[in-house]
Amino acid sequence: MPKVLISDKLSPAAVEIFRSRGIEVDVKTGLTPADLRAIIADYDGLAIRSATKVTKQLLDVAPNLKVVGRAGIGVDNVDVKSATARGVVVMNTPYGNAITTAEHAIAMMFALARQIPEASASTKAGKWEKNRFMGVELTGKTLGLVGCGNIGSIVADRAVGLKMRVIAYDPYLTEARALALGVEKVEFSDIVARADIITLHTPLIEATRNLLSRETIGKLKKGVRIINCARGGLVDEAALAEAILSGQVAGAALDVFETEPATDSPLFGLENVVCTPHLGAATAEAQENVALQVAEQMADFLLTGAVSNAINMPSVSAEDAPRLKPYMELCRLLGGFAGQLTQARDGVIQRVTIEYEGHVAGLNHRPLTAAALAGLLSRMMAGANMVNAPILARERGIDVAETVHDRPSAYQTLVRISITTDQQTRAVAGTLFAGSRPRIVEIKDIKIEADFGRNMLYVTNQDEPGFIGRFGATLAGAGINIATFHLGRSEAGGDAICLVSVDEAVPEDVLEMVRTLPLVVQATSLQF
Repeated sequence: MPKVLISDKLSPAAVEIFRSRGIEVDVKTGLTPADLRAIIADYDGLAIRSATKVTKQLLDVAPNLKVVGRAGIGVDNVDVKSATARGVVVMNTPYGNAITTAEHAIAMMFALARQIPEASASTKAGKWEKNRFMGVELTGKTLGLVGCGNIGSIVADRAVGLKMRVIAYDPYLTEARALALGVEKVEFSDIVARADIITLHTPLIEATRNLLSRETIGKLKKGVRIINCARGGLVDEAALAEAILSGQVAGAALDVFETEPATDSPLFGLENVVCTPHLGAATAEAQENVALQVAEQMADFLLTGAVSNAINMPSVSAEDAPRLKPYMELCRLLGGFAGQLTQARDGVIQRVTIEYEGHVAGLNHRPLTAAALAGLLSRMMAGANMVNAPILARERGIDVAETVHDRPSAYQTLVRISITTDQQTRAVAGTLFAGSRPRIVEIKDIKIEADFGRNMLYVTNQDEPGFIGRFGATLAGAGINIATFHLGRSEAGGDAICLVSVDEAVPEDVLEMVRTLPLVVQATSLQF
């Protein structure tokens, strides 16, 4: 039974989801990093919010951990690179708090435009400074969106309803999507030059760190107002404070800060600055939504292999997971077969080509390719799995190519994996027998029909009389029982293949005896 630890405060409904699906769950919040490291080895899944830090040190002592689920969007508190290297899936919940965060950005925009926090404090202090708080209308103003994904698009929709002109910069925003939202797709330089109000909705990565730098802020339209409910670190806070004091920027509203908890900032104490303590997702509805979503996603993955909203591997929906499972197993076994045949003497792997033909050509290929790479690389390095195999291949300079054939096939489904080294190319192909049982159908262009066995012996030989008898006698003499025996050849008297399943792994001394038999070219022991 899978076991999950919830280390940050989540809705009790999340606990019930895990338990209702047969997953053991413990709730232990407020743990120190040392306390968490001491117990994490017992768990298959870790559900967190923002308080728990998933570091390399934690992952190094979590041998059973398979998935980290973040109830929220940002994964700044997760070392995704180390998790990927360890083969741990990292999931977030990008939709559960999108509306709440977008509404907070809109609320901050109103508060900033009408100076509501300062006016409230002044009035509560017994003053009646009606002439002091002169605001601006939002109607007709140009709103510059930086990021138009889940949250940004909701902000755009609300802003259009407020009769604002909305311009949006997002490298992934299509013209068709911009048209549907009623926004103008522009470059970042247009945002800088034209926007009366700028709101940020982009993740914090190296490319976006200090997106509003001192230099950029100096180029903004005079009197601009800036809103950041996305991530601290997108704005140079010191430069922003100087720009507000100089009058270049009319005001700012920030829900996030470079250092959190933010107990000090050059923006604190300035007029025309609204600050909130990272409240973007702080509504009862959002907290319930992300808790339910992360629990469902983690349970689906641990029980069925379904992957939703993963940061570091291809998604496989809960509906697709059962359907893809036999195809993924076929790809994993074919990759393992090819990996075991590719020895060090064959040279360094330069390219892996995976061909899909027949029914499989119409399926989601990304998880299938990841499974094939996991099967291949797991034979060469410990810990390779579907999460990290594509990364490991890229790090080792292996070019991975997918080819989808839209042509008639002799098989309902056919997957072929070709391994190219600096010395040769070797290919193996397989199908699903009866729709679910993986079977080898081709090795090095030689047709052969063989089911995968736990222990197998692969032999290439010259096709001449006498080989089969000597080979069988050698195994019998060593006490090796043959379960299945499969033969294939290129032509009479040409290259031939013998693939047998045996009841136990073939010892190295017996393997050497087989290699010394007349007509034998190569003999390799395989395990699956």
